[in-house]
Amino acid sequence: MSTSGVDDAIRPDGPDGIVAERRLHPVTPFRRAWAPVAVIAGWAVHDPNQAQEQLTRLTTTMLLGGLAVLVAAGSLYGFLTWWFTYFAVTESELRIRTGLLFRRTAHIRLERIQAVDVTQPLLARVAGVAKLRIDVVGTDKKDELAFLGQGEARRLRAELLARAAGFAPETAHEVGEAPAHELMRVPPAKLALSLVLTGATWGSLAAALVVPPLLWLATHSVWTVLATALPLLGAAATASVGRFVSEYDWTLAESPDGLRIDHGLLDRTHETVPPGRVQTVRIVAPLLWRPLRWVRVELDVAGSENSVLVPVAPRAVAESVVARVLAGVTVPGELSRPPRRARWCVPLWWRGHGLAVTDAVFAARHGLLRRKLSLVPHAKVQSVRVTQGPWGRLWRLADVHVDTGANKTVTARLRDAQEAAGLLREQAERSRTGRRSARPDRWMA
Repeated sequence: MSTSGVDDAIRPDGPDGIVAERRLHPVTPFRRAWAPVAVIAGWAVHDPNQAQEQLTRLTTTMLLGGLAVLVAAGSLYGFLTWWFTYFAVTESELRIRTGLLFRRTAHIRLERIQAVDVTQPLLARVAGVAKLRIDVVGTDKKDELAFLGQGEARRLRAELLARAAGFAPETAHEVGEAPAHELMRVPPAKLALSLVLTGATWGSLAAALVVPPLLWLATHSVWTVLATALPLLGAAATASVGRFVSEYDWTLAESPDGLRIDHGLLDRTHETVPPGRVQTVRIVAPLLWRPLRWVRVELDVAGSENSVLVPVAPRAVAESVVARVLAGVTVPGELSRPPRRARWCVPLWWRGHGLAVTDAVFAARHGLLRRKLSLVPHAKVQSVRVTQGPWGRLWRLADVHVDTGANKTVTARLRDAQEAAGLLREQAERSRTGRRSARPDRWMA
């Protein structure tokens, strides 16, 4: 059994066909040693009065002794969980064995892998290690290997992607990391300005500044004000500083294994958009961005947590990126609005809805202030539905719903009832023909 991780990282099997199991990086126990501390902290938060009472009864010697026992217990727990964790790459799967008391073995079929992301939290970057997150078709939760040496993580990622693409086990480790061509990079100044021009930033900040003083005037309770102000301030920070830190130095590159996304100021993340797995692409245009012709591009990927493709970019650049994600797709320029009688169902806001159906996609738009244009390739449509409420029947209007493989729905609202019935029949046929002519969901294909 090997623990070095360098030679075995590029070799799926050991001598005589025996699978070579490997351990994680030796820094991993420090990550897992916090579990006993978290248990005690959780108890203290759950019952603060009892925790304070117990602390007052302890002497300095007892506190130091308890701290020493806690550090020793945490270190032992971290070491044992690391010692009993192994992973191995076989001819057909990635196998991960974990568990100190209760054993768990994850068998990840290589052909089912759709993404392998490398993430580096701040302390991991300092220690020169990385976390490997494996996205598998049909599962919501990602398995992960935390932590591996930075170089080993990249080599293992390249090998897994090569194996998922169909390379033979004996040649997969020779493929190496596929070359990437940079498509775009978001300057920090543009990202900061886009956040300043986002309504969510100002809305959350206004709530954090206005609501606490009003509560103080109404209740004169410090605890009530703090219980309300802290979450509001946290939401304001997440909407502004948090997004800036997360989306800092956003870089998008194209490679044979998909579109690669690198981003993060403190925690660095390297993600891959799986080819052929994108179900929906959304082009978002907030009100204050429109004079600058800036948009944001979001994704729905089956079985993946990837949601942002481009945080901010000129519309022309964003549309060129969409054309690479959805091969052969051109973003529709003109969309048909609902009939004028739709204003009796949704006054004023009916103007924000629109629909366009091309040979490649079903495109629906909604939103008057924050416009969202959703593009669904016909091959990714799982079902089509038409709904009509009593008020809609009175005005001969109906909604057309398109369901995708990412458990999401795109809706074209307030369409003429006869038009909606025709769309239902036509979209079902487009979906069948689209699936027959779609490219295979295959890496490096």
